[in-house]
Amino acid sequence: MEHEVASTRGIAGTEKAHEGRPGTGEGFRPDVEGLRAVAIVAVVLCHAGIAWLVGGYVGVDVFFVISGFLITGLLIGELGAHGSISLPHFYAARARRILPLAAVLLTVVAVLALLLMSPLRRMEVSSDVVDSALYVVNWHFAAEAVNYFAKGAEPSPVLHLWSLSVEEQFYVLWPGVLLAVAWIGRRLRTPGRVLPGLAIGAIFAASLLLAARQAASDPAAAYFSTFDRAWELALGGILAITLPVLPRPPRALAIALGWAGLAAIAYACLEYTANMQFPGPVALLPTLGAAAVIVAGATAAARTRASAAAPLSLPPVRYIGRISYGWYLWHWPALVFGALLFGPLTPLEGVAAVLVALGPTIVSHQLVEDPLRHWRTLTKVPIKGLAVGCCCMATAVGAGVMLLRTEPHWRTLPEADAPGALNLVNEPRPENVALALRPEPLLTAQNLPAPVGAGCLAGVAGTESGSCEYGDRAAHRALVLFGDSHAMQHFPELLQIAERNEWRLVVLTKRECTPGEQSILGNEGGEYTQCNAWRHNALWRIEATPGAFAVVISGDTAEQPVGPGGKPIGGHAGARLMQAGYERTIRRLQRAGLAVVVIGDTPRAPEDMPSCVSENTNDLAACSFPEPHQWRRGFDLRAARQTGAMAIPIAPEICPGGVCRAVIGNVAVYRDNAHLTADFARTLTFWMEPRLKQAIEGGRDAPRKTIFPARPR
Repeated sequence: MEHEVASTRGIAGTEKAHEGRPGTGEGFRPDVEGLRAVAIVAVVLCHAGIAWLVGGYVGVDVFFVISGFLITGLLIGELGAHGSISLPHFYAARARRILPLAAVLLTVVAVLALLLMSPLRRMEVSSDVVDSALYVVNWHFAAEAVNYFAKGAEPSPVLHLWSLSVEEQFYVLWPGVLLAVAWIGRRLRTPGRVLPGLAIGAIFAASLLLAARQAASDPAAAYFSTFDRAWELALGGILAITLPVLPRPPRALAIALGWAGLAAIAYACLEYTANMQFPGPVALLPTLGAAAVIVAGATAAARTRASAAAPLSLPPVRYIGRISYGWYLWHWPALVFGALLFGPLTPLEGVAAVLVALGPTIVSHQLVEDPLRHWRTLTKVPIKGLAVGCCCMATAVGAGVMLLRTEPHWRTLPEADAPGALNLVNEPRPENVALALRPEPLLTAQNLPAPVGAGCLAGVAGTESGSCEYGDRAAHRALVLFGDSHAMQHFPELLQIAERNEWRLVVLTKRECTPGEQSILGNEGGEYTQCNAWRHNALWRIEATPGAFAVVISGDTAEQPVGPGGKPIGGHAGARLMQAGYERTIRRLQRAGLAVVVIGDTPRAPEDMPSCVSENTNDLAACSFPEPHQWRRGFDLRAARQTGAMAIPIAPEICPGGVCRAVIGNVAVYRDNAHLTADFARTLTFWMEPRLKQAIEGGRDAPRKTIFPARPR
C-alpha cells in the first residue's frame, strides 16, 4: 500500500440524531440522521476504490462535527436543566450504544484472522484487537504510521477503528470539561452558555492550530491524533452552544446555506486526493459544510421541499444513517478479508464487498445494537449498563488475547549457526525447511541496522543529518554511506568492512529520499522539498568530510520523479530523469576526487516476506519469487555504467539462478518486502569487501571501472 494512512480514512459511530438535544429547543433532526448517510456512503465507496470518490474519507470529518454537536447538546441541556451532569447515566448510554456491537465485530475479526491469516499477521492483528477494545488504537496506529519500516505492511482489519477510539476518548473527557467550566462559571456568575462557549472556542482554535502545524510536519501522527481532531468535535460543540441563542437566518438564506453545505461536502469528496494534509485547515471545507447543513436545518421554516433537509429526511436515507455505525464497523473487515481471500479487489469487487457487509450490519443492528440500547432494565439502572459495557470490553480483549495465544514458537539460531549468504558458496541449492531461523519471524520486522535506533535515518521533515560516525572514529580515512533506507540496510556489512580496515564510517541517510539530484514525489503529495534540502546539505558535508575517500550510494528505485509544478512523471521518461539525477550526483562526487560505488536496489518481493515465512516454514519455496527485471528500476546501475562509477548489483546474492529466496543459510533475507534484515546484510561482508576494495584501490585519479560481480562459487 502506497500510503496506508490515506487509505483508511473513515467515520466512527456516534449518538443518534433522534436522541435529542435537551434544552436546545430542537427534537428529532431527520436531516442530521440523513447527513450521517451522506458521510457513510462517501466513506465506504472511497474505501471500495471508486476512483472519482477518492476524497470520500472526509466523511470522518463530517461525522466528528455531528458527534460534537449532538453530544454537547445533550450535556449542555442537562447542565441547564439540572445544574449538573449525571456521569453514570451518560457513560452507561455510551456503553450501551457503542461497546456491544464493537465487541461482536472484534470477536469475529479475531476468529477470521485465526482461520485465514499467517501466524505473523495474527500476532499483529491480536495487538490491534486489544488496543481497539481499549479504545486507544488510534495512538497505536499513529506510532506505526510514523515508523517508516512499517510501510508496505498489509492493512489491519481493524484499522478503521482509530476513529471510534477518538470518539470514545472524546466521550470520556468532554463531560468533565463541561462540568469544570460550568463550576467556574457559577463562581464567576457568568451566564450559563458564555463560559462553555468560550472554552470550546479556545479548544477549537488551539486544536486547529496544532493540526495545521502537525499535518504539515508529521501528517501520519496528526491524522490519528485526538488532539489534532478535537477541533472538528469542538466545531459541533460550538453549534450546540450557539444555535439555541442566535437568531435564525431568513428562510431563503437557510435554504441556500443548506445546499451550500452539501455542495462543500460533495466538492471535497470529488476533488480531494489521498495526499491532502488532514486534519489541517483543508478539512475546514467539509466540516464547515456539515456545520452549514446543521445550521440550515435548525430553522423549521426552511425545512421545505426546496431545502437540503428534504432529501436528507427521506426514509431510505434516514435508514442508512440509522445503521451507519454498524455499516462502518463491518465494511472495512469485508474489504480486508475479501482481498485476503481473492487477491486485490477491483473497484467493482470493492463495492460488492461493502454491499455484502450490509448483511451483518442489518442483522447486528436488529439483534445487538437496538435491543441493548433500548433495554429498559439497562436504561433505568446505569450501573447495569456500565457492567454490560465492561463485559463487552473484556470479551473483545479476550478475543485479542486468544489470538495471541495461538502464537507459534520458533527457535532463534545463534549467529554462528546462521551463515546466510556464506551458504551459497558450498550449498547453492535453496533450503526448503526452516526449523530455526535468525531472526525468527516474529522479530524480523525489528531486525534493523543500529543507526536507525540512533536517529541516523532522517525523518520526512528533516533537512539535516546528525553526526553519525562508526567504525574507527579516530581514523584518517572515511567511507561514506549515502542514500535512503535502501542504503541504510547495507550498514551492517559496511561497518564490518570499515572496522577490519580501520576506516571511519559516516552515515548520511534520509527516509524515502533518493541520493540522485532529482526532485521526487513525497508521500503526502507534491514535491518532496525536504529531500532536496537534505540532499544539498548531505552532499556538501560529504565534500567537506576530512579524509573521505569513497562514497557508497544506494536508494529505492521505486521513487517517482516530479516535473514543474510537482507533477509526477512515470514510465520511461521518469526513469530517464532518475538516471540523470544519479549521474549528476555521481559526477559531483567524482569531481571532488571521491571513488563512488553504487549498490543496486533490492529486488522487491510481491508480499510481506516475514509473514510468508511464518506460514511456510516447511515449504519455503512458497515464498520464493522470480527475480524481477524492470528497465525502469535499473536506472541506478545504468547511471554507474554511464559515469564509470563502480556498480554492484545485489540481486545475484539474493536471487541466485534468477529465483529470489526468503531464507538463505538459515537467515531471513527480507524484513518486509523491500529491505534486507540486518542479520542477512551482515553475512554479505565476505562478498562485498573485495568489490568495495577494488573500487577504492583504483585511487582517486585512476580511471573508474564498473564491476559486475559473479556469485562466489
